[in-house]
Amino acid sequence: MLLATMLYRVSHLTVGLLAVLQHQRDQPAHYAALFVALALSVLLFGTALRRGWFDRRFLWADILVNGATLPLALCAWGGADQSAELGWVMLLGTSSSAAAAVVLRRWTLLGAVALLALTHLLGYRLVSAGTAVILGHTNSLLFSAAMAWTFWWYLRRQGRMLDDANARTLAAEARKARYAERLEHHLMLHDTVLATLTTLASGSVDANSPHVRERCAREAARLRRLIQQTADEEAHQSIAEALEGAVADAERLRLRVTVQCHALPEVPSEVATALADAVREALNNVRRHAGTDHAYVTATGDASRRSVRVTVVDRGPGFDPRNYEPGLGLRRSVHDRMAQVGGRAVLDTAPGEGVRVELRWPG
Repeated sequence: MLLATMLYRVSHLTVGLLAVLQHQRDQPAHYAALFVALALSVLLFGTALRRGWFDRRFLWADILVNGATLPLALCAWGGADQSAELGWVMLLGTSSSAAAAVVLRRWTLLGAVALLALTHLLGYRLVSAGTAVILGHTNSLLFSAAMAWTFWWYLRRQGRMLDDANARTLAAEARKARYAERLEHHLMLHDTVLATLTTLASGSVDANSPHVRERCAREAARLRRLIQQTADEEAHQSIAEALEGAVADAERLRLRVTVQCHALPEVPSEVATALADAVREALNNVRRHAGTDHAYVTATGDASRRSVRVTVVDRGPGFDPRNYEPGLGLRRSVHDRMAQVGGRAVLDTAPGEGVRVELRWPG
């Protein structure tokens, strides 16, 4: 609205300049009036551009001087005795009314517009303008204010609607983020604490062995941080370090893991974490379901393409994937975690052929 009303004023000043050069070239009062109108316009709109909005003091100066005083001054001292000689300065009142419509409140605005309208009526009466000229210019003044006020009301209304929509979107995103955080906590518990408890309950490991006790202590500390809402795991520096942690967790529960790594590239920490978490869950599945105590992890990379491929293989009995419904661990802890970082997980198995889980990044 600031730019729109400024362009409106520029059009009126342009008309004034052309009128003075063509018809009042030999009348210094008209040059002085044009200079005053230009100076006040620069003060009003220049200050508004710097500050971001209109200064009411300068707006009232524009209304009182450009809109109300200059037309009467030209009639009294500028020798204006025809409507054509007065028309250009009357136009300044219409752009003053437009600026007032976006700044002033209701009753103050009505008073300003009434003052400008009376100035139009009085000024044109002094130069004996026709009724059509008086009504036409007064109509232009009134509707300039009405249109500016309507546009400003509509923009504010749309802005409030947009703010409300943004607020609803932010609230929905906050709920989504809280749900994602809870889901991540559930997955962490599934992959660590629940896996440990399941193994201890099965009796396949000695609960008093140092390795098992060490793992239980680590997971108790992790739970404590989670309860205190400070469960920010230290970011892994590399894929190798991330995989080492996942393999160490599995080996503490008496799963032998043969690991081979080759030419692993640097990747974002969230990718390394996702790969490690997916490998951890795949090894948990080997220990729980494969009927074997040995698994193989192979990690290779392509530095030129900045890609990684990690496989987890067991030589257990395998299964028919057509008759298999993925559980929470495989679906969320493996497939979903890889998808969240732009990767992919592929399961390859058949009865009697063992299970091969391949993790790829990028997918």
